[in-house]
Amino acid sequence: MSEQQERVSKSSSSSISSSTQESEEEVTIGTLITEATNTTNSGKSLGRRLSHLDSIPHTPRVNGKIPDFNNATIDHESLLERLGTYGLAEYQIEGDGNCQFRALADQIFRNPDYHKHVRKAVVKQLKEFRKHYEGYVPMEYKVYLKKMKRSGEWGDHVTLQAAADRFSAKICLLTSFRDTCLVEIIPRDATPTRELWLSFWCEVHYNSLYAIEDLPTGKTKKKHWLF
Repeated sequence: MSEQQERVSKSSSSSISSSTQESEEEVTIGTLITEATNTTNSGKSLGRRLSHLDSIPHTPRVNGKIPDFNNATIDHESLLERLGTYGLAEYQIEGDGNCQFRALADQIFRNPDYHKHVRKAVVKQLKEFRKHYEGYVPMEYKVYLKKMKRSGEWGDHVTLQAAADRFSAKICLLTSFRDTCLVEIIPRDATPTRELWLSFWCEVHYNSLYAIEDLPTGKTKKKHWLF
């Protein structure tokens, strides 16, 4: 075999391998989404508990500036106070840069280790429906997609909107924002079939939210910053 033929053969094999991997990933994501549809959704009970709270309209955005230590401490104390007021508890999520996707995976599948599949589903949504999201991204969209594909890249409010759209879910954030404590993210073109509840220590960390009496037991997660 000539050198040129060998290069063509390797390139063809690589393309086939990549295509096969993508097909397998799509099957896995599709299977998980089906499982998610059949998973009992406890988020609606939290929705009833907090139905008296006003929420603010959600505008997708990329991450803002991380607060300094003093402001972050104040924000965290405010979040903890709100959790106590409403009888909520955080399932602690590992702070490895994947916390948003881990928290979503815990809410959807009751398993934060599925975060890679959630990220892939979200990136697929961002890629397939570019026109819905690129206006909120202040950089070249291809660069943004490439970043979001990487494990450890922090999710933002654009990825939250994409997750809401992909999983037909209303995502509810109990936040440390000083002007409001609740943000609701509604899927664009579908009626929500489930509610996903996350706590958001603003610009720092996401955890998965439960009523205190429903908090799952599990191994201790790695702490993140002030956790």
